[in-house]
Amino acid sequence: MTVYETDVPGVGKKFEVEIDSSERLVVLLHHDGKREVFHKPDPDADAERLFTLSGKLAREVGAILQGAYFQPVETDEVEVPLGEAIIEWLDVSEDGELVGETLGEANLRQRTGVSVIAIQRGSDTVPNPGPEETVTAGDILVTLGTREELAEFEALVESDDS
Repeated sequence: MTVYETDVPGVGKKFEVEIDSSERLVVLLHHDGKREVFHKPDPDADAERLFTLSGKLAREVGAILQGAYFQPVETDEVEVPLGEAIIEWLDVSEDGELVGETLGEANLRQRTGVSVIAIQRGSDTVPNPGPEETVTAGDILVTLGTREELAEFEALVESDDS
């Protein structure tokens, strides 16, 4: 990640953070503590203001982003006693291939190697669902498999436009 820092006379400092190969997030820190956040689709484009924060609110949001309130687990670096398998939560889209099929009909373990270990349906959870359980749009499938198996499985639950 590259960060570009520039003094803005009479205003404060400007920081540009490369989000990916071309996009940039621009943060303008004013001398009075106000922060403005902009988005640039590429380095030569005009910046579009996303929002403005007071100094206090910027510090609170910064603490959240830094993980002071909740420390997320970076799944690419997690070592679990499941060998190569990981647990993943996948949303079923309205036009996902599995909508309307039972887990038994879908034959998921044989097709992809993935096991569905639970289904979250609204505020309800179906633990260890049986083969008669029907997949519906909006379900969240809690799955177990390798990254490769889960990538193949994900194509069955997402829409073609995702």
